[in-house]
Parts: sequence; C-alpha cells; structure tokens
Amino acid sequence: MEIGDLAKRVAAGERRALARAITLVESARADHKAQAAALLEALPKDRQALRIGLSGTPGVGKSTFIESFGMMLVEQGLKVAVLAVDPSSTRSGGSILGDKTRMDRLSRAEGAFIRPSPSQTHLGGVARRSREVVALCEGAGFDVVLIETVGVGQSETVVAQMADIFLLLLAPAGGDELQGVKRGIMEIADVILINKADGDLKAAATRTCGDYAGALRLLRKRPQDPDGFPKAMMVSAAENTGIEAVWQDLLHLRDWRTAQGFWDKTRAEQARYWFEEEVKTTLLSQLQTPAARAALAELGAAVAQGDKAPTAAAAEFLASLPRHSASKP
Repeated sequence: MEIGDLAKRVAAGERRALARAITLVESARADHKAQAAALLEALPKDRQALRIGLSGTPGVGKSTFIESFGMMLVEQGLKVAVLAVDPSSTRSGGSILGDKTRMDRLSRAEGAFIRPSPSQTHLGGVARRSREVVALCEGAGFDVVLIETVGVGQSETVVAQMADIFLLLLAPAGGDELQGVKRGIMEIADVILINKADGDLKAAATRTCGDYAGALRLLRKRPQDPDGFPKAMMVSAAENTGIEAVWQDLLHLRDWRTAQGFWDKTRAEQARYWFEEEVKTTLLSQLQTPAARAALAELGAAVAQGDKAPTAAAAEFLASLPRHSASKP
C-alpha cells in the first residue's frame, strides 16, 4: 500500500489501516522509519485529541479503570483510543500484550480502539514510538487518547511529555502524607485517583485520599493549574463510581488551560522535547554500526587491560565517531 493511500485510509478512520500504520511506525527497519516519517507528515494537522496519560503501580487497577472510563466516553458518542504499554522481558525481549483481554467490553465497543505495544525495555513506562502512535490516533479522528504506562515507580514520568493531562492511580493504604510529598511522579500528576474505593477498602481509600490531598496542598502551586488542582479523588472502577466526576474535572482542567494559553504552550514544549529526544536517539544509533562496535570493543579491551584510561578512550572514540557512523551498517 502506498504511503499516500495509507494516510488517506487512516484519516478516514479505517481501523485496519490504523493498525498497519502503527506497525509501520513501531518498526526498527531503516526503510520503514522513512516511510513512517512520510506517513506522519501526510496526516491532517488540524485534528487534536485529548491526550490522557495514566500511570500507577502494578495491580492498582489501571486496565479496569480504563475500561470503565472508556465505556463511559464511548456511550457519550466519543471515539476513544487506548495505547497500553506492556513491559518486555529483559531476558527474552517478549511481552504478553494481554491488555485487550482485560478490557473485554471496551475492545468490542464500536467507538473504541485498543493497541497494546511492548516497552522493549524502553525506560519511562512507555514504548519508544508511543508519541508517534498518539499522532496517528489523532490523525484517525479519535477524540480521546488514553496512554496507559507499564507499572512504574516514582521517577518514570516520560508519559507526561506526551499527554495533556496526567492521572496517577494509587491503591488504598498505598502510602501516607510523607509518601505524598516525595518528588518525582507525584509532582507532575494533575489528578491522583485512589482506586478500589469500595467494600472493605472504602475506609482505607478515604484515609489515603485525605493523606494525599493534604500532601498536594504542601506542593508549590503550578501556574498551569486552576484553583483546586492538582487534586486527589476516590473512584471505584469495579462499581463504576466516581468516573463521571473525574471526566468533568478533566474537561474543566482542559478548558481552563486552553483559555489561559497553557494548552498550546505545553504542546509546543512537548514537541521541542521530542525533537531533542529524536536527535539523541539518532546519535546513539550511530553506535550500532559494525565499525563503531568494533572500535568500542577494541578500546574497551584496552581500558580493561589498563592500557588506556576510560576518559581518554572515550574521547578517542568520540573523535572518530563521524568516520565510524559513515560506514554502512
């Protein structure tokens, strides 16, 4: 299929074309990278979806929340894309990619599209090409794009660089107020959701929500936040309670940031960030040519034997890198 034809089919909202386009974008082949770049350039530039990043520790109920949240949006007539990033094995490199199984109802909904992707050991809780996949979903006309990260820790915050709003899911009794004021992922969350606020866990969820609400008040107010944000809320994805309130707060946050000019400013800053990341990635890829790998091995052996200092060897290698990178892989 020609790139121009594929772009038209994606823009028309054809799911099979979108799936094929995502596979092309995620490919590591050099010829596919060039085709993917051309495809992204050919897509409509005037379509924007609400990009919602969602993170949390393993077992907190991210998939259950996304299904409840997504079904609510679909029932309102919105088109929802879910990009679920699955952790890859550091030994085999494989991933289970079972998120569609967990979201059985949403995967069968007419207005929903779910795409699991392997993290491929990429740090930050997202896949390396998640940003481009988001752009494809926007080009396909989706109204909301949910980006579910792998279960992450406090320092993995890359998803916030591709999302308009960042949600952090926590479990009841998942921490106290001291945990809440720790820097890292807490600082960038727009809304903290205490999930599983039902049954025997409801009392614990109430205490946890209070702890984090208190902690958020201690953090320095961000200029991009209206009064009351960031905030902590209780939800139950299993009982489908609190979901509508979350959506209304997200719409309020979106509208306020748009009116104040923060929406476009943040997207511009994110575009610059990903430009710089692409430059870094391309430079690192130059280390994978046979000539570069041979030079690394030779200098590495010299360092290991004590014939060269690590700093001097690194400077020597970097000085020769343009010559190595010019070699054919």
